[in-house]
Amino acid sequence: MTYQQWLADAAQALNQVNPTENSKVDALVLLQHATGKSRTQILAFDETEIDEKVRLKLTALLDRRLKGEPIAYILGEKEFWSLPLNVSEGTLIPRPDTEILVEKALHIALEKLEENPPHFRILDLGTGTGAIALALASELSPICQKKNIQLDVIGVDLMPEVVKLAQSNAEKNQLKVQFLQSRWFEHVEGQFDIIVSNPPYIDETDDHLFQGDVRFEPRSALVAGENGLADLRHLIEHAPVHLKDHGYLLLEHGWKQGEEVRSIFWQNHWQGVATIRDYGDNERVTLGYWKR
Repeated sequence: MTYQQWLADAAQALNQVNPTENSKVDALVLLQHATGKSRTQILAFDETEIDEKVRLKLTALLDRRLKGEPIAYILGEKEFWSLPLNVSEGTLIPRPDTEILVEKALHIALEKLEENPPHFRILDLGTGTGAIALALASELSPICQKKNIQLDVIGVDLMPEVVKLAQSNAEKNQLKVQFLQSRWFEHVEGQFDIIVSNPPYIDETDDHLFQGDVRFEPRSALVAGENGLADLRHLIEHAPVHLKDHGYLLLEHGWKQGEEVRSIFWQNHWQGVATIRDYGDNERVTLGYWKR
């Protein structure tokens, strides 16, 4: 069987199982992974015969995808903010919508760095793969080096094995980020200029938990009490003591939760509360700053 034949058969099988997914792209990604060849090499030499060892590997990979397992878990990797990140079944798969949180945090950070503080600190709570912390470090490290500003980016997660995964991603991308085990603020010391988080925010009865990639992701990283608001409320209530004067808290949340999250910020006396929309024009990130 050639590359071309396998791609056609795999795409057809995937399309029958889930017509809404891009089956051709999935098939090509699996073939790249199994062969170690680039997309260009595969498409340019599509008459190449697949040897038995690779064919058996492809069969196993395709079977996992046909059962709905996310491509990121099959490959063990997902790109976020142009950074290749290791992923595991103990972490959420980084999603493009979370880049909205990174963009806004960067905008705030760049404004604050104009004041040339000697020290600038960022905290990422529930860091998972380390995606948000690493994205921010990748952009801010060169700027802080030029300005001779000490940058500390810290990511925390409850699960020790997830902390190890995030550390592996820092090493993989040669970025200086400190990752440690903590239940939210429990083991966090000092105060920060910016705190960011993409916490669990899905209600346990939400139908989305039984659809698509989410079926395979860890419930502990997805589900929160109080109709999905419990962890968001905890962070909003406890962040002030960990923030410097005029320090910012930015939280990702569900597309229907904007109004409720803003209300919790206001109830707790935050200033400048605002919500940012994602690429699909849904309310996705709410932020505020703390004035002492």
